[in-house]
Amino acid sequence: MTTGAWHLLGPQASTAAARTDALFLAMLLLCGAVAAGLCTLVVVFSIRYRRGANVDRTPPRDATRLEVAWTLTPLVIFFGIFAWSAHDYVGEQRPPPGALPVTVVAKQWMWKLQHREGRREINELHVPRGEPVVLTMSSEDAIHSFFVPAFRLKQDVLPGRWTRLWFTATEAGEFPLFCAEYCGTEHSRMIGRIVVMPPADFGRWLRSGPAQPSRAQYGFALFRQLGCSGCHDARSTIHAPLLDGIAGRTVHLADGRSVVADDQYLRDSILVPEKDIVAGFAPVMPSFAGQVGEEDLDALVEYLHSTGSP
Repeated sequence: MTTGAWHLLGPQASTAAARTDALFLAMLLLCGAVAAGLCTLVVVFSIRYRRGANVDRTPPRDATRLEVAWTLTPLVIFFGIFAWSAHDYVGEQRPPPGALPVTVVAKQWMWKLQHREGRREINELHVPRGEPVVLTMSSEDAIHSFFVPAFRLKQDVLPGRWTRLWFTATEAGEFPLFCAEYCGTEHSRMIGRIVVMPPADFGRWLRSGPAQPSRAQYGFALFRQLGCSGCHDARSTIHAPLLDGIAGRTVHLADGRSVVADDQYLRDSILVPEKDIVAGFAPVMPSFAGQVGEEDLDALVEYLHSTGSP
């Protein structure tokens, strides 16, 4: 594993790591300073005002300024810490445009990963150094948690919905990947690694794998295999919404609501089609729950994204 320079909290291998360490150390120093100050006051007062000591014990008549100071000063400091952490948190929830997409499916007890070009991995993820990568993650069974200590990043992976995590690796090398949520008897064995490579090496690695259809190509094959094209194709005789360019488009519903066709909406439309009925259409689409797994759902949604933008 490449660790680079020595760090108090271990190797920093992503752009988020240094920010997280700085925030953690600031909170540690602040809390340590407060604790040290209180302990010092306890000791000083215990000695100065011990029984029998000849000192003035008259309480102050007006301590308003002191009370205001010890109330507002910590308040301002801790609000500053909150603003700092909120800024970093919001930044970690917004992947930059053009980030390399990777789908992650957690399953007792392994990580299954697939690149947009179709290359698949198990318990291992190859990524280029210095380029943002966005993970779209779901679980086939229990709640898992994708945790890379060297990146200072952790994200729960949930059944029935997608969660996202993005990072930019800054150090080449191999870094451990763990599941940080107890997920069953073999939880401790659900481990893997992130392999960070120079961009040129990553490109060669991506092209050197076995020829596989891209996620969009596989999704198109599923779209036809499951009979979706029989209803949603422009040439179909069945009255169903056209899906070209559906991803990201505003959809008007039969109950008067309007929603944006994001990934969760597309997922729900496949598994729970009666949830959001499109205006002007009858609720006749069957549910595909139990017929398509998480990897197939990812591929179908990727295909819908590939049909164009609104």
